[in-house]
Amino acid sequence: MNRFLFYAIGCVALLTGCMDFNDATEAISVTVQVSRPEQYPYADLSGHAVTLKGATTITAMTDEEGKVVFENIIPDVYNLSTSWKVTSEEYADKTGTPAGKNDFTIAGTLSSLLLSASPAEPVALATAISQDQSLLISKVYYQGGKYTKDEKSINYVFAKYVELYNNTGETLDVTDTYLALMESKAPTSDYPLAYLTDTVVAKQVFFIPAQQLLPGKSILLVNSAINHSTETGTQPNLLDADYEAKDIVTKPYHTNNPDVKPLELVFSYTTISMLNLAQGGPCSLAIFKTDKDVRHDWLAKHLTYAYGKKSGTQFMKIPASDIVDAVDILKYNGETGVDISTKRLFDYLDAGYTFTNSKTGYDSKAVVRRTLYRTDDGRAVLQDTNNSSNDFEETDQLNPREYQ
Repeated sequence: MNRFLFYAIGCVALLTGCMDFNDATEAISVTVQVSRPEQYPYADLSGHAVTLKGATTITAMTDEEGKVVFENIIPDVYNLSTSWKVTSEEYADKTGTPAGKNDFTIAGTLSSLLLSASPAEPVALATAISQDQSLLISKVYYQGGKYTKDEKSINYVFAKYVELYNNTGETLDVTDTYLALMESKAPTSDYPLAYLTDTVVAKQVFFIPAQQLLPGKSILLVNSAINHSTETGTQPNLLDADYEAKDIVTKPYHTNNPDVKPLELVFSYTTISMLNLAQGGPCSLAIFKTDKDVRHDWLAKHLTYAYGKKSGTQFMKIPASDIVDAVDILKYNGETGVDISTKRLFDYLDAGYTFTNSKTGYDSKAVVRRTLYRTDDGRAVLQDTNNSSNDFEETDQLNPREYQ
């Protein structure tokens, strides 16, 4: 079952300007009304945590009507979020629809909510329901780093990778699975999200060969499967990568490992054959499954030019209904913070976003999914609320297959 089947588009309050709160320090109160998902009107709204996150983070519990009141709030810009679980048994009982083994998550978020005075009406927090996924995007190292050689500071960008994780206690059959990297032009997108409905636009698509993935194990997709720490001392060792995106354009400074299986490139918007993980972001990505002929039929029917153009660079449209998991990684602009306009995924695919607190993109930081808990045998169960603002965190621990 797919996330796309269970969504309700949430409202997003965008911050359009800066505000000086020096003369507006009087505390305010805010009432939040959590709503039931449109596709699951049976949800119990009581007793769920709602988090208001600004300079400080405050959490309160909903009453039986789904309301929560935050008192003594300082005027500021906040992110508002909630999430809770629904078991597959409960979902099947309420809807009469078989749900399989995976549970569901109900989640909602409001980003960059400007609270300058006590609202006259409750702030509406819409929610969506999605089935928990078995195969997750768990770690993305899309930045680069720096090292010193001959008393010179050198940028290093060859150790980038994407890790996919089996978040279940069962062996997964990874068949007909693809990795898509979203269009990443910034600050102006080649195909703004506002002009899309049921598809997202990818600049690259890679095919992940079928395999049996054991519980708690991951698939490591890299550009260069070598030990990058040998020369730099700070970058990760990627010798045990599962697949390598081979560089078909000869570059003397890029090294491929002939002993590592190739990651098949199905489509690229340029001659770049490696994982084009945008330095500093945006770097949104998704994994999708389909038994359709992506290599041939999609290349004929799913390509599109930049919005409003009839020639030039082409991108591939990915049906949102085929997406298994997706992570919105946004661009960070230093003093002005994260650039929300660089969001590339619908809220029902990722209700939030993540980023690294690096303006240059050379600070050797990755984003990693948080560990929810560990089983008795030590297997990490990673957090999946369909909201990367909650599920991911920045890390400078670059070694793959490691979760705190």
